[in-house]
Amino acid sequence: MKEEEESVKREEEERIRKMEEMETQRLEQERVDQEKREKRKQKEKERKERLKKEGKLLTKSQKEARARAETTLRMLQAQGVEVPCKDSMPKKKPVYGDKRKKKPTAQTDEEKEKGGGKDSEEEEEEEEDSSDSSEEEDGRTKEELLYDRAKKRIEKRRAENMRNVDLERLRSPVVCVLGHVDTGKTKILDKLRHTNVQDGEAGGITQQIGATNVPLETIVEQTRMVKNFDKDTIKIPGMLIIDTPGHESFSNLRNRGSSLCDIAILVVDIMHGLEPQTLESINLLKEKKCPFIVALNKVDRLYDWKKSPETDVVATLKKQKKNTKDEFDERTKSIVLEFAEQGLNAALFHENKDPRTFVSMVPTSAHSGDGMGNLIGLLVELTQTMLARRLAHCDELRAQVMEVKALPGMGTTIDVILINGTLREGETIIVPGVDGPIITQIRGLLLPPPLKELRVKNQYEKHKEVNTAQGVKILGKDLEKTLAGLPLLVAHSEDEIPVLRDELVRELKQTLSSFKLEEKGVYVQASTLGSLEALLEKHTKMFFVSKDVMKASAMLEHDPQYAVILAFDVKVERDSQEMADSLGVRVFAAEIIYHLFDSFTKYREDYKKAKQDEFKNIAVFPVKLRILPAFIFNSRDPIVMGVVVEAGVLHQGTPLCVPSKAFVDIGIVTSIEMNHKTVESAKKGQEICVKIEPIPGDSPKMFGRHFEATDFLVSKINRASIDALKSWFRDEMQKSDWQLIMELKNTFEII
Repeated sequence: MKEEEESVKREEEERIRKMEEMETQRLEQERVDQEKREKRKQKEKERKERLKKEGKLLTKSQKEARARAETTLRMLQAQGVEVPCKDSMPKKKPVYGDKRKKKPTAQTDEEKEKGGGKDSEEEEEEEEDSSDSSEEEDGRTKEELLYDRAKKRIEKRRAENMRNVDLERLRSPVVCVLGHVDTGKTKILDKLRHTNVQDGEAGGITQQIGATNVPLETIVEQTRMVKNFDKDTIKIPGMLIIDTPGHESFSNLRNRGSSLCDIAILVVDIMHGLEPQTLESINLLKEKKCPFIVALNKVDRLYDWKKSPETDVVATLKKQKKNTKDEFDERTKSIVLEFAEQGLNAALFHENKDPRTFVSMVPTSAHSGDGMGNLIGLLVELTQTMLARRLAHCDELRAQVMEVKALPGMGTTIDVILINGTLREGETIIVPGVDGPIITQIRGLLLPPPLKELRVKNQYEKHKEVNTAQGVKILGKDLEKTLAGLPLLVAHSEDEIPVLRDELVRELKQTLSSFKLEEKGVYVQASTLGSLEALLEKHTKMFFVSKDVMKASAMLEHDPQYAVILAFDVKVERDSQEMADSLGVRVFAAEIIYHLFDSFTKYREDYKKAKQDEFKNIAVFPVKLRILPAFIFNSRDPIVMGVVVEAGVLHQGTPLCVPSKAFVDIGIVTSIEMNHKTVESAKKGQEICVKIEPIPGDSPKMFGRHFEATDFLVSKINRASIDALKSWFRDEMQKSDWQLIMELKNTFEII
């Protein structure tokens, strides 16, 4: 015990000694670091003093005067005039060149020129500040310090804007219209705007996102028939309604984790209930925690419905005949039940006592106009009460690039949804691009007239500045390669550009990391980032060129069925089409995404069928047969006997052999009978009669001589037959069939 105590004591002393040593080393290291910092500061001070004495540390006005003098000097020299000058003049020029070179920054020369527009007195003060600042700032370049300062300024401005939220002033809410195809999303908007966008769309199906600004006067006009709705209580200045072709406005608009939309209208066809895309929309709404109301559309399709668009929909419902009311109640109850299956409570809006836990449903008819006023009234009511804090006026810019379009006479423009803040003509914007962020200036801000869509060609109104919740078209340089579906940022000063550029790069990386690329697949080129679940969302490139065909043709080597270009809402160039035909690349073009799906799926099925026909003689399905000795009808050429399928599937044309008799080949199954009827195949457990004919060129085999009743018969497989099964008959194989393949591979010693 004494020895143990002593050893513990010794260990403790050793540990304390080591800690003391480490502490001494740390203090020594700190002292050395401090000395280095002091030396660095002193050197910097001396350098500045030296530059001052030499006259190289100039103010902005001095720099400009010097530049003018040098320009004049060069002009005179070019004209052949001899000018007496100091020796230092030509020497000083390279000093400035060197000074520029010393700045290792990602900015372009043009930006450097602009960035150098600060007074050098300010720079001097900044350098002094930086030399006296915290320890961590020491040892970094001036550019890094400027970058950090700009980053802090942006963060400070954002925090200040978030603090100065004005709860009395509300912005227009952004309303998304979601739902299954053909439920009447665009028709509802057309009724609201008194326009006819839908008839101009391919097949009447919305292919792109459109944004509409609904002014206050229209809201007042549309809600005049709604009971208990006071127009004087309306606080919002209008609404921005986005019509989507399904769900893109959610899945690809991820502005710092929050979606673009404040409240959604989920359009449900009362005749069909919740359809696949409706369920998808519900899941997106739940995932984003976005409040929504349900428009029970197409009530005019109910038998004997009497329309009355100029009255409140509750009164219209009461006026209907008993059978119409009963049908309405029955269909509504079944939809409430479907919502309950999705984990949501739903109730008709006039019966809903608790809008926070129950989803309100408004009966509407986009065709006759019934219930449209109630829908708008409910939207106004909910946004002003439940979403007041979210809609409070805030100067922090939140804008999203929606689409990139080439307009005749204007060049490439971008459609942007401005949610918060202000955009001004002449501001420097940073937008996401294919080859990295694009830095450009706003040359023009165009707004469609009220109640007109951004995507519909009409006269645009030019503005110097645009305020919150608007769909705005931006004109600018170099916008051709802009990516839709990511935020647009504004730089208030030159040094903020690198900070905001890095921010966009991070956002872009995060978005791109969600796409999984496969070794084999079709060639897809889209101009919008989005969940590529819907194959290509919205619109792809404006046209396909030869380079795209070449990229797609690379799949011919790996898997020809994927040497395909899917062109959605796209112009296919004639020479590209000819090149695709010569290389064997299939081009599918369609104006409606569903047609594109169908034609591609059909092509895949036809291709697979053709391949199955081609490989049916090579592919051998695995099977194991047990002979029924009581049912040997013919023992030789052809062998006709009864068997039981022990494992696998027996198909006509399967070659059979006996593993226990040195793999002797029995012949090929030419017909299978079950209950005196000819069948194509037989599954495990079935008792059948088979006719086995000898392999051409082989001598016929005989039951009793070459094999016995106790022997098992198996299909004769090889490497080529296994590969054919894997490639073209995988759907017809069960898990147990693959297990039998593994067993037979060992039996036949196939590698």
